[in-house]
Amino acid sequence: MTKDVPDGLMRREDGVVSCWWHGADPFYAAYHDTEWGRPVADDRKLFEKLCLEGFQSGLSWITILRKRENFRKAFAGFDIETVAGFGDKDIERLVQDAGIVRHRGKIVSVINNAKRALDLQKEAGSIAAFVWGYEPGPEDRPKRLDHATAMTLAKTAESTALSKALKKRGWSFVGPTTVYAFMQSMGLVNDHIEGCHCREAVEEARRTFKRPG
Repeated sequence: MTKDVPDGLMRREDGVVSCWWHGADPFYAAYHDTEWGRPVADDRKLFEKLCLEGFQSGLSWITILRKRENFRKAFAGFDIETVAGFGDKDIERLVQDAGIVRHRGKIVSVINNAKRALDLQKEAGSIAAFVWGYEPGPEDRPKRLDHATAMTLAKTAESTALSKALKKRGWSFVGPTTVYAFMQSMGLVNDHIEGCHCREAVEEARRTFKRPG
């Protein structure tokens, strides 16, 4: 990894220029390159990401990412109906599962949010239709996303509004910063820094993406 590029970017050993935040970790770089910012309309994946972002609160995302397969196994692949049916025995099982983050409040939150997700599907038709309704318009996005600008985007008016809407419907661990991280990863915004090799590919994916609802 070399630093002959503007702030917010890094040149990897293979010469590729990308966002700085994955460092020199190949596992993290693969997530950056193939997942982060690509638009998603699948309810299970959206639910999973909201849950994992809730677990990430107070921790680093790479910690959660490395445990993601363990989380999927523990939470039945984040099948919403199955998780909504979890009871006290499941909570105790999960609290004892060393493969995940054993935070009782966050575990209980996932089960609660699964129930709220079922309600949201009935209300809006899908989780995707609901959350994509909070996608910011081009006029609400920075004209150019450099590192300094990216650092101001821990939360936005849209993530705050979506957070409030989810909390109103009984969701938990969905604060505006958590929700903005969700929006970044699920492609509701493209926060790859200008000059990152993924930025244009993600822009194209967003251009051709069929918005739900």
